[in-house]
Amino acid sequence: MPVVHIATVVPISQTVGANRIVPAIAIPHPLGDPKMDPAEEKVARREMVEKALTALTTDIEDQTVF
Repeated sequence: MPVVHIATVVPISQTVGANRIVPAIAIPHPLGDPKMDPAEEKVARREMVEKALTALTTDIEDQTVF
């Protein structure tokens, strides 16, 4: 089953063997940024989820960071 790991610390994801890795924003706020305006944050979150969905549907041979 393909999965995507949205990770705040990419090297840890690589070490544990995650195949599809999408870098997150920050450790305390992986899918958001409280400093952003709510509308901007919604756009950033949507972009990250869309990137994860693209990663999920991409055929890969090796560990890949998107």
